[in-house]
Amino acid sequence: MSYVDGFIVPVAKKRLAEYLKLAKKAGKVWREHGAVDYRECVAEDVKVGKLTSFPRSVKLKKDEVVVFSYIEYKSRKHRDAVNKKVMNDKRLMEMCDPKNPPFDGKRLIYGGFKTIVKV
Repeated sequence: MSYVDGFIVPVAKKRLAEYLKLAKKAGKVWREHGAVDYRECVAEDVKVGKLTSFPRSVKLKKDEVVVFSYIEYKSRKHRDAVNKKVMNDKRLMEMCDPKNPPFDGKRLIYGGFKTIVKV
């Protein structure tokens, strides 16, 4: 079964175009190094829940939007190999000013997931 890295991140609405430009470049880097799929999805129908929700998970502010992203790999081993190459790719560091990224990395949620059902 495949393996997926998933991300949820708050992005300032006024910087969404900048974020998407960065995401397109990053996606190309991941795909060039072997990722099976790379998706960036902007929230359209995500309500604030009473206990938990996508907006609550990232402490969303009124001038922000939630972005859900995922990268698919053949396996965990494949993911580790691809990410090692990606992290050593100088283009990744050149894409973004680490002192002024288009998202709040402190509120980014990230995790690796083993696929258990694929229909």
